[in-house]
Amino acid sequence: MGDADGTAEVRAALLRMRRGAGIPVAFGGLLGGSRQLRISNMSGTATPALRGLAIRTGSGLGGKVAALGRPLSVTDYHSSHVITHEYDAAVAAEGLRSVMAVPVVVRGRVRGVLYGALRRPLPLGDRALTTAVDAARELEQALAVQDEALRLLSVAHQPTTADPAMWEEVREAHGELRALAHRVTDPALRQDLLTACRRLALAASGGVRTAGADGPHADLSPREIDVLACVASGATNAGAAERLGLRPETVKSYLRSGMRKLGVHTRLEAVVAARKAGVLP
Repeated sequence: MGDADGTAEVRAALLRMRRGAGIPVAFGGLLGGSRQLRISNMSGTATPALRGLAIRTGSGLGGKVAALGRPLSVTDYHSSHVITHEYDAAVAAEGLRSVMAVPVVVRGRVRGVLYGALRRPLPLGDRALTTAVDAARELEQALAVQDEALRLLSVAHQPTTADPAMWEEVREAHGELRALAHRVTDPALRQDLLTACRRLALAASGGVRTAGADGPHADLSPREIDVLACVASGATNAGAAERLGLRPETVKSYLRSGMRKLGVHTRLEAVVAARKAGVLP
């Protein structure tokens, strides 16, 4: 299973900050189990001084932001009277002066902090702050998706039983996992989700895959399976389109081609055939 530590998502958020607001230096990280913020990603830095720095909640600019849950900025980090100065040496080694920090909040809990900085003591304007907040919001959404994916993986990894209620939960998890896989940016986690989907489908068929009426199940494309998984959960074409981020017309096209490959003529027959083929639980 992938580490799912959010590193790729943090890196993408920092790049969005720099490109969107012309901020020369951006860095940040997520809070660990000890509730300490560790600087894991840097963009535009000239030294390794900040890498791996552990920030205690309440300390320095980022620690204060983590404690308050709202953005803050200082025009001259070293002379600021509104923050503590435990990390001045690392900030000075990188040559930073004006610094802002924005919290990353998921379900009411601070999960990380993104920083943007200048090497001169100039005010960071509204554009820079707005861009940083937008990047933080996108990171929050990515982390929320990742959290839900991990939750569903835990369901997928539970031992399967003959309990019909349990199978309904497994089938629902399968459909959600396939939909989430296309929204996860971490390639290792995405692969874990798809592997779990295959595990669930195989478990339902007793570990044996069979051929559909008109050919082997492998003829179904990933997107055709995604659509069939949504249909199996009772979703309409519009509902499947919203879940998968597709147009309703595209969903209809995938459903039609999937039915043709399975040799069936109705949505219900398609779901039954897909389950017999071992591609749906």
